[in-house]
Amino acid sequence: MTGKQQEAPKIEFPCPNYPIKVVGRNDEGFRGFVIETVQVHVPDLDLSTVTVQDSRNGNFQSVRFTITAQGVEQLSALHEALIASDRVKMVI
Repeated sequence: MTGKQQEAPKIEFPCPNYPIKVVGRNDEGFRGFVIETVQVHVPDLDLSTVTVQDSRNGNFQSVRFTITAQGVEQLSALHEALIASDRVKMVI
């Protein structure tokens, strides 16, 4: 490096196939909660992209999906809505 911090790549919007992973406690209805919250910000969410995986010990669950991200504002609002719930531990 030349002393400058490397910049993150710029995202061009709309950005198809933008991956999102939401991790939370493995409780009944977590998948449905995530999908309902996402659909507020991404009404055209393709449910065929949604996958769910339990953690090795079964305590946590990850819900993964892709969206066509429309802009930074949409992504920020979605992240804030998900993380505002005590059910969600992490959004990647």
